[in-house]
Amino acid sequence: MDAWLELRALIDVVLAMGLGGAIGFERETKDRPAGFRTHMLVAAAAALLVSVGRGMLDDPRFSTGEVTIDPLRLVEAMIAGVAFIGAGTIFSRRGEDSIAGITTAASLLMVAIIGVTIGLRYYLLGTAATALTLLVLIAQRRVERWLAGRAARN
Repeated sequence: MDAWLELRALIDVVLAMGLGGAIGFERETKDRPAGFRTHMLVAAAAALLVSVGRGMLDDPRFSTGEVTIDPLRLVEAMIAGVAFIGAGTIFSRRGEDSIAGITTAASLLMVAIIGVTIGLRYYLLGTAATALTLLVLIAQRRVERWLAGRAARN
């Protein structure tokens, strides 16, 4: 990878960190198991992995035919890693019939995919996905409160 490609990859990582951080901040304010830093790091790792994969496709050292590169395998490996982290945020409460952490696990998966999107340089799509994710996370709480209030009145 030449210096220009590395700089572009670094820009992608910084942008992914910012977008992941926005979602992580929302999780942090709700005191969830994975917050600001975790979401930033997951998004950045995904963007970096995909950016490195993109760079390898253009790198003459890897175009000899001896090494084959499949960027989708990088995405698959990253998703597997995020699944492991997400599973750690999900736990069952003893003595209750409830499970906590599923939304945070889903938000980690989402920031990983946003990181992949940014790493592939689909900036508008990644930014829009971040806004939609924040809308779901913020609106979800309001809808739940509204429904709980209606149920309490009935």
